[in-house]
Amino acid sequence: MLWKTMSMEKRNLASVRLSIWAFLLSTILCSYSYAATAKNSPCAAVPHGDHPKHLLSNGKLDVLVFLPDAKNGYYRSSRFDWAGVVGCASVNGHNFFGEWFSGYDPLKNDSITGPVEEFRTSGGPEGRTGPRGTFVVPASSLGYAEAKAGETFVKPGVGVLRKVSDAPYQFGFPYPIVDTGKWSVKTKARSIVFRQVLHGPQGYSYIYEKVLKLDKKNAFMTLEHRLKNTGTQTIDTSVYDHDFFMLDEKPTGPDMVVHFQFEPKPVDPLGTAGKIEGKDLRFTETLGPRRGVSGYLTGYSDQPSDYDFTVEDTSTGVAVRQTSDSPLSRVYFWSTRTTICPEGYIHLNIPPGKTITWTIRYQFTAPAHS
Repeated sequence: MLWKTMSMEKRNLASVRLSIWAFLLSTILCSYSYAATAKNSPCAAVPHGDHPKHLLSNGKLDVLVFLPDAKNGYYRSSRFDWAGVVGCASVNGHNFFGEWFSGYDPLKNDSITGPVEEFRTSGGPEGRTGPRGTFVVPASSLGYAEAKAGETFVKPGVGVLRKVSDAPYQFGFPYPIVDTGKWSVKTKARSIVFRQVLHGPQGYSYIYEKVLKLDKKNAFMTLEHRLKNTGTQTIDTSVYDHDFFMLDEKPTGPDMVVHFQFEPKPVDPLGTAGKIEGKDLRFTETLGPRRGVSGYLTGYSDQPSDYDFTVEDTSTGVAVRQTSDSPLSRVYFWSTRTTICPEGYIHLNIPPGKTITWTIRYQFTAPAHS
């Protein structure tokens, strides 16, 4: 009766107040829920976890992501894309990523974890000819060859870098970062949207967006990318996920197998500790501190279905499968005692004013602890 006797104006005011209280209550409950999840998650305590980060969870898969931050970020160097640095992914108490390296330093090029990505531009037509033609070419970055020593060039996902000398580009060298562009990050319970706007030199400018999200129920993680060329130069580059898989931090050895959708053919010997059996790459021994298995692989087609790798610990059933909606342009395999990395390259050619999209999907498998 009270509601019926109220004037329309008072009813509207009351509705607004109720909506505000409902929103505040929902926000408080979500905050408590997130805090509880973060505290109890297997990803709650990671090495060097005192940097800006956000925990995603769907109740089955937990993923801790370090956020881009030029002053306090976990990674602040010049090789890898700053968006999507995964410090931990956990299913049923099993982990898939971690610090594979020693001697952490946020300004060190390889002090990074997760399925991180790097953009590489061809350094020229020179290269070694393999079964699929010339594909082992020198690495470079956008505008590096044209820039003089002291001038700047562009590394997508990082920003504007300074060329320090006339030496050929070295992807492992920590080039000084002049401008990181404008980063924005939007976080939700199961997703993070990263956006970088960069106005670079020599006509190289872009808007780069990456959405890292979890499936509603299953142990799937997706990386959705969108790169718009807002400059005057064509962006011609390649991108790959380095991965840095670490299955429960177990040393790389005979229990680990990498399954390919195609029959991989090594361009050069991979090393005596690894061998190809059909569509599988197997390790014949546990890798030592300075012993690895690595090299370029061919045998794939131009169909996206061949972008399909699975790294499995056959003794435990823990595995991660990586697929894409884009075809492979190059495959490099790299592994050490601490990590296994099937690196699938995707070629991007984006004229001015155009946009290109691509997606990478990870499926994590882990049995429940008994």
